Amino acid sequence: MAKQISHDLTYDAPASAVYAMLTDASFREQVADRSGVLRHDVTVSGEDLTDGAVVRIQQWQPADGIPSFAKKLVGDEIEIIQEETWTSPTECDVKVTIPGKPGEMTGTVRLVDEAGRTTEHVELTITVRIPLVAGKIESLVGDMLLKSLRVENTVGREYLAR
Repeated sequence: MAKQISHDLTYDAPASAVYAMLTDASFREQVADRSGVLRHDVTVSGEDLTDGAVVRIQQWQPADGIPSFAKKLVGDEIEIIQEETWTSPTECDVKVTIPGKPGEMTGTVRLVDEAGRTTEHVELTITVRIPLVAGKIESLVGDMLLKSLRVENTVGREYLAR
C-alpha cells in the first residue's frame, strides 16, 4: 500500500528564480529553521547549477505530537534525509528516507513558468512497509509533508520578494 501526494506551490517569479532559490543552501536552511527542526545540514552540489544540481537536506525533527504507535517506531526525534537531483532547471527527482526505518518517499518536482509566475508541481509516493499500520503511518507522513510544503512556500514567497 502507498499514499500519493500531489501539491502545487506558486510563486510570483520566473522559473529561473525559483530554481535558483530551491538550489540555494541558505534558503533551505531558512525553511528548516522556520519548520522547527532540531538541527539540520544542507548541501548543494553541481559543477554548474544552471545545468542541474543535487540538494541534500538532512534534518532531525522532534517526534512531539505524533501518535504513540508511531512514536514507538521512531523514538523522540526523527532523522530525515531528502535528496533532490535536479536534472535541469525545471525537473527534479526526489527521494526522502528515514535511516533505519521501513519507508520512503519518492517522486518528482516540476517547475512550470507561465508569464513570469511559476507553479512548482510536487508529486510524491509515500511507502511504509509495516504490516497493519502502514496506511496510518503513510497518512501521518503525508500530513507532515503537506505542512512542510506550506512552510516552504511561505518562506519562498518572502525570499523571492526581497
